[in-house]
Amino acid sequence: MIPLSVLDLSPIPEGSDAGDALRNSLGLARHAEALGYRRYWMAEHHNMPGIASAATAVALAHIGAGTSRIRIGAGGIMLPNHAPLLVAEQFGTLAALHPSRVELGLGRAPGSDMAAARAMRRNLDGDADRFPQDVIELMNYFRPAEPGQALQAVPGAGLEVPIWILGSSTYGAQLAAMLGLPFAFASHFAPAMMWEAMTVYRERFRPSAQLAAPCVMLGVNVFAADTDAEARRLFSSLQQAFINLRRGRPGKLPAPVEGFTPDPAARNMLENALACSVVGGPEAIRQGLAEFAERTGADELMVTAQIHDPAARLRSFAITAEAAMLREAVATAGGNPG
Repeated sequence: MIPLSVLDLSPIPEGSDAGDALRNSLGLARHAEALGYRRYWMAEHHNMPGIASAATAVALAHIGAGTSRIRIGAGGIMLPNHAPLLVAEQFGTLAALHPSRVELGLGRAPGSDMAAARAMRRNLDGDADRFPQDVIELMNYFRPAEPGQALQAVPGAGLEVPIWILGSSTYGAQLAAMLGLPFAFASHFAPAMMWEAMTVYRERFRPSAQLAAPCVMLGVNVFAADTDAEARRLFSSLQQAFINLRRGRPGKLPAPVEGFTPDPAARNMLENALACSVVGGPEAIRQGLAEFAERTGADELMVTAQIHDPAARLRSFAITAEAAMLREAVATAGGNPG
């Protein structure tokens, strides 16, 4: 079965707070490590009442200290929000603390609304247009320092932190291909250009020191439970949250609703935005993941699950791991996969 990884937005359920969410994230990371997931990433979002991972590098330090083997990283850092040197120092610090475990996914979007983007960047003119140059600058900070080099990332220089490019269009695909970097596509919430982006990336890929052949990771929502009906109930939390977000009412992650039925406009939006979702009991998850992997030809899948009840979320990832036979794959490989 295809390797699986975890994307965690550190959801803040209704009735909970950010501290609880971050503690739940550590519990999920430890759970994922024991189950054989390949990597655990957190995402940068701002001004979102239902997401606790805004200070992504800080949150990952919490995760790294509480785990020992699983790769940890950002999926991603929204680079236009930050100076490349500061990102290099933050992830250089993580890599110094957790050698050979840290990686860095970079995105071009702000990960926020325009008010938050202005508050972070102050001047938005041309920032996103510098994304390719900023990626190259950041990569250079992770290379060994040259004698007499005036500006270094400390920690960071010489640590060769692996870089991924994130995207939901062909823009990121083209950049990842040009630089010879692995590409992660946000199909879990923006699948419209998935096929075109994968084609562009694979056709234009140039080998690099980091990567010899194309590597595509696709995001997929997986809501697993002991029965199909229970999984559909859990999925309603994400459906409600997505409707609220698209209608300008972001909030904490809603509790699930039995028999949730969105109005026709919302249903059409959900069918498009959340098309890359697998929801059901163990057999439905096994079949759904296998079909999605075969149909897309992805090299890896990154599973995300916005589930209101932390215990149900852990159970969902356990059912998913069993369906994908992750423990067997790890044992065959002789350890946690690279």
